[in-house]
Amino acid sequence: MRAIEFQEFGGPEVLRVTEVPVPEPGPGEVTIDVAYAGVNFADLKARSEGYRVPALPFRPGLEVSGRIRAVGPGVEGLGPGQEVAALTAHSGYAEVALAPAATVFALPEGITLRTGATLPTVLPTVQALIHEVGRLRAGESVLVHGAAGGVGTVAGQVARLAGAGAVYGVVSRPGKAEEALASGYDEVFVGDGFPEEVRRATGGRGVDLVLDPVGGDTLRRSLGTLARFGRLVSYGNAGGAAPWQAGPGELYPRGLSVAGFSVLALAQDDPEALRAIAAASFRLAASGAVELPVTAEFPLSAASEAHRLMDGRTTTGKLLLRVAGE
Repeated sequence: MRAIEFQEFGGPEVLRVTEVPVPEPGPGEVTIDVAYAGVNFADLKARSEGYRVPALPFRPGLEVSGRIRAVGPGVEGLGPGQEVAALTAHSGYAEVALAPAATVFALPEGITLRTGATLPTVLPTVQALIHEVGRLRAGESVLVHGAAGGVGTVAGQVARLAGAGAVYGVVSRPGKAEEALASGYDEVFVGDGFPEEVRRATGGRGVDLVLDPVGGDTLRRSLGTLARFGRLVSYGNAGGAAPWQAGPGELYPRGLSVAGFSVLALAQDDPEALRAIAAASFRLAASGAVELPVTAEFPLSAASEAHRLMDGRTTTGKLLLRVAGE
């Protein structure tokens, strides 16, 4: 079968189409004939700096949609031919993907395979950020960094559905602001001037919840935008800065809280908790209450082009690799 691998770390050009054996499912595993594979920032970090790469050569790809090819011993509730979306942890850029059965989800009725490939990382992440970790209450205000990205475009919609009183976004370029505004945001701020803009928009009060995938200086400055008893949830380090720290000096005076979340860590540590979160979030997509925009699609053989586009930080919404298609 065809798969995308890299044998060294580097730019998009290190991604190569290779012929590899079709995997066979072991106990508790499932193989999937892949229709589409999602492209995520974590894939770029794996390729460029070895994020979550145990050894080379390595096949990236965290999420796929497709039809079950085979199930291993002990797998219940899933069967060949079933249309599913799955978290694969890696190896999703391939014609056949191997995944733990615990992170394979039957697609709800009405969800196409194309849309299904956008679900496994984005929707559970947003559900957890807004409800489980961020614990947003009706009437509270939210600030979302990366508001035009895959998670950001959904976070604005879910926050609004959760009863947020105001939803603000931050984007890196002016061209991304329009995309974010179409996803439920009241105002969108561009670049590093967001703390002043938040104070203006909130009359100096600040926001109740910040969702931050950037880290570093962005996280530290975001603490200053929180209202009294506000919460910040870190769910990435896209800026590549040293691990963040927050201590009594920043937190005690206004009773602030800082939390963290990783959908991949949850999948590994407590897949049943992930299944519950995924089920609730998938219902939003099935009902039409939330839209997950696919803004670019590439054939599997053009994975390097998808990475090159995402590397340029100009993308909005979700990028997909088309493997077998619908």
